[in-house]
Amino acid sequence: MLQRLFVLILVVAVPLTAAAAPSQVRIVQRDGAYVMLVDGQPFRVNGAGMSSGGQEALAARGGNSFRTWSTGTDHAEVRAMLDRAQRNGLKVAMGIEVGNERHGFDYNDREAVKKQRERIRREVALYKDHPAVLMWVVGNELNLHYSNPKVWDAVGGITDTIHQEDPNHPVMTTLAGFDRKLIDLLKTRAPSLDLIGIQLYGDIGALPEKLESSGWTGPYVVTEWGPTGHWESPLTAWKAPIEDDASRKAILLQQRYEQVIAADRKQGLGSYVFLWGNKQERTPTWYGLFLPSGESTPAVDAMQYVWTGAWPTNRAPSIRPLTLDGRVAIDSITLAAGKPYTANVESSDPEGDPLRYRWTVLHESSATSIGGDREDVPPDVALAMEEDGSGGLRFTAPSAAGMYRLFVEVHDGHGHAAYANLPFRVEAR
Repeated sequence: MLQRLFVLILVVAVPLTAAAAPSQVRIVQRDGAYVMLVDGQPFRVNGAGMSSGGQEALAARGGNSFRTWSTGTDHAEVRAMLDRAQRNGLKVAMGIEVGNERHGFDYNDREAVKKQRERIRREVALYKDHPAVLMWVVGNELNLHYSNPKVWDAVGGITDTIHQEDPNHPVMTTLAGFDRKLIDLLKTRAPSLDLIGIQLYGDIGALPEKLESSGWTGPYVVTEWGPTGHWESPLTAWKAPIEDDASRKAILLQQRYEQVIAADRKQGLGSYVFLWGNKQERTPTWYGLFLPSGESTPAVDAMQYVWTGAWPTNRAPSIRPLTLDGRVAIDSITLAAGKPYTANVESSDPEGDPLRYRWTVLHESSATSIGGDREDVPPDVALAMEEDGSGGLRFTAPSAAGMYRLFVEVHDGHGHAAYANLPFRVEAR
């Protein structure tokens, strides 16, 4: 029995030892174009931003990588994430948390800058040899609402430190938009960066012009892109942003990927769509490709298509903009408190699956945060509702004056869903 156990241990141990070698990642130029090589093989990033979970679905849909925003403090959890990525054939762009000026970090404080750099050295040392690591991402949108250019000195110092600790993986920082002034600062103060991460949403179509006007001729990855952002969307009369429905977002994702991201094979090395999961950012559905309850949306199908060239065998339902009292969101709908109203939505399923509708009303978000900072989901509102099961709803408007948002989800019973929402205002009678 002991002999059999010893043999079993040897059989299991060999693959684990072989897999312990770090991946060798290089960015090279071939025929005038930048190419990322992983262990000598070309690797174009077909990825998504993801904080936790969802790895198996990402791999099944054709993704090959995901990015994070922080290594965190739970070393066992991070290693488990990397091990899981390795099993799923995924590479990880490892996010490293770096102090933001808008959060109070002072880049004039030399001691704080030094401590941050040493903390990052220790984090890199912990994970640099894991074969799932693809690259290091130093901070996130450090140019958002900042004034002290010394942040780029710090980024340069961190990049040098990582290169010393880990010669096998490239280092980047991500930018919330960019121009020549910013690129000149990076070239001067952080020249050892291997590439940059570009984060654009509704204005991603201007990426080619931005590259030319900024003077950035090096490699890049689009580290965040997706639906039109809440800050660049149409507004109601009371300044509530108007969100596209799930089908419209999927169409835009496909167009933006094909026309901008896939089109640049000279400098662009791929992209990470935002977000493979869900989060509250002005609404619970604005950026997530999945509902909070886990269902995939048309955006996930669109990403599978652009990554693989094939649609899934069972697709998410399609949906059209929600109407309330016969009007759409841009009409800045105002209701009278306590009065009855009717909402409608048109939806269909490509396979003819029976659809189930879920309606909710939330208070409008009062958040003013930027850069993806944490927000709380607004409280829901208990209302008298009567739905007809085919996209129609009768409900009584809230009794309290204020700003609200009506949501509808359409589920196909196979783990897929579409959604739409519409802000409205209630005035006292």
